[in-house]
Amino acid sequence: MTPLKWFFSFLKKYRALMFLGLFLTTIIAALSIVNPYLSGIIVDDVVLAGNYSLLPKLIVCLLGVTVFTGILRFLYQLVFETASQGLLYDMRSKVYRKFLDEDFDFYNKKRTGALMSRQTGDMDAIRHFMAYDIYAVYQNILLFFFALLMLFTISSKLALCMLAVLPFTALATFMQSKEVKPAFQRNRECFSSLNAFVQENISGNRVVKAFAKESFEKEKFQAENDRFRDAQIKGSRVWMKYVPIFEILSYALTVILMLYGGYMVILGEITLGGLVRANGYLWMLNSPLRMAGWWVNDIQNFMTSVEKIFATYSEEPKVKSPVSELSESAETLPNGSFVSAAENVGAEKGSSAAAPLCPGTAEAIPGKQKKRTAARHQTDIYAAPLVHQHTRLHGDIEFRDVSYSADDTDIVKNINFKVKAGQKIGIIGSTGSGKSTLMNLLCRFYDTTSGQVLVDGKDVRELDLYDLRDSIGVAMQDVFLFSDTIEGNIAYGRPECSFDQVKHAAIMADANHFISALPEGYDTIVGERGVGLSGGQKQRISLARALLKDPSVLILDDTTSAVDMETESYIQGQLKTVKQDCTVFIIAYRISSIRDADQILVMDNGHIIEHGTHEELVAANGYYANAFRNQYGEIPYELMNTAKKTLIS
Repeated sequence: MTPLKWFFSFLKKYRALMFLGLFLTTIIAALSIVNPYLSGIIVDDVVLAGNYSLLPKLIVCLLGVTVFTGILRFLYQLVFETASQGLLYDMRSKVYRKFLDEDFDFYNKKRTGALMSRQTGDMDAIRHFMAYDIYAVYQNILLFFFALLMLFTISSKLALCMLAVLPFTALATFMQSKEVKPAFQRNRECFSSLNAFVQENISGNRVVKAFAKESFEKEKFQAENDRFRDAQIKGSRVWMKYVPIFEILSYALTVILMLYGGYMVILGEITLGGLVRANGYLWMLNSPLRMAGWWVNDIQNFMTSVEKIFATYSEEPKVKSPVSELSESAETLPNGSFVSAAENVGAEKGSSAAAPLCPGTAEAIPGKQKKRTAARHQTDIYAAPLVHQHTRLHGDIEFRDVSYSADDTDIVKNINFKVKAGQKIGIIGSTGSGKSTLMNLLCRFYDTTSGQVLVDGKDVRELDLYDLRDSIGVAMQDVFLFSDTIEGNIAYGRPECSFDQVKHAAIMADANHFISALPEGYDTIVGERGVGLSGGQKQRISLARALLKDPSVLILDDTTSAVDMETESYIQGQLKTVKQDCTVFIIAYRISSIRDADQILVMDNGHIIEHGTHEELVAANGYYANAFRNQYGEIPYELMNTAKKTLIS
């Protein structure tokens, strides 16, 4: 599919409005020839002939046409603006949904600011084309040909003389369109780069201040700003070069009319009223010529924006759900949103993907819960995210000869291990050894290069992505909190839960005491990415969010690295109360976080170099034992002796 075909796929829905708008535009263009025609009659039949009784009627006609044209102009502008906003709403929604469907690899290669510019600046260029350029170009083309037709009724020789400028106009328009497109492409690229730079610096403002790099970042911004300014100026110079040409051509029409038209009046070939009529039509010829340069710019800007949005939209995710696309069974709702067939079925049956810790129902929501839901989803039910009927997984995990490479670099190699549902697995190793990558492969954020990741005996590539990920709770290493209340952040995975369940999850994560101490408690709005909270507080909120989900598989990726030992010990104790059939993966550098695990995997350079229980690994006197010594000093004799006996037995 080409970018333009993709654009027209959105336009189909608004064809009726567009045709109505073009019909109104045609009427307005036709009415534009009336007033100059009446002006000619006033000169010939009233002023020169002395028939003054016609004057009141002609003036009423002039005023009536003017008022009627004004009303129609308001209506067609309203029609085009409505169509443009509707099309933009649909396009922005579809592109945003596609962004949510993209995998990690997509976001690893794209800058946030560049994606934002697709949804803002490029979308606005499309809106401008829809709301203004379409009717303006169409109207001025009609005006030009209607005026030309009327000039032929006055004098064919005069009309042909005025047509002499048309080839020059066409040539100038063609040359400008060839030059302006590369300039606009460069302009949009520089805008995206500037947008991305500003977004990164605002997000990373604490790092900038911590390293006192304000002056350095100001210089970098100045360089980006200069590039954008230069691109703008370069693009402006293109149309600035051609605007005088179009102006000269339009004034040439005036010169031709005054000289040759006046000469024809003197010779008696046309009347003075005919010359007045021709002068009245002159603006209808001038306007398209003078505006041609601007329209070429706008159209090329529109084309560039469509191409950029489509290029981003058309990138297919490498990680896809094996089931049929939800959009195929989706129904379009009155406001242009979509709802899946599964959602309709769930609504009819009143079903819900309930978890024991958070048994969601379709019944009335308590006041505090309803407040949270309204704050988190400030839209109508039709604009809510798709609701899927999830199949809860049991939690048996197996990695079978798993390898993963990225950018021709091996990240993990030949990984093999099995985990039974309900077991606790600890993963430890050096930085960059592939610990988090294993969990990314389990969640299918990436697909394996070779081998299989099995959940309940099925390859994760055969499982529905929503079922898989809904059954996994993740407290990520890089904590992200939304600009929402603390309660809303904790309940993100289960927005139907009650406040008591949110509070219980916070207690398990040892977060309730500091949340309650805040002035507004659970209703406290946290800043973007959790600004205003300490690293440990953010980690505990993230842990509470994962626990509230009550998943079949719980992944804690270095979740307690920013908390003190006492808090970590409390959290470890609370994790023991998690339901017995929940499989838990704990990635940590502290041995205290994983020593009571049923199985510990030790990773280095993408390989599992050791595995076993805490006692077995200490007795093996390898990497794990060295890590133990580094954190606790020498291994006690009693522990070593016990470990050896365990290993022998």
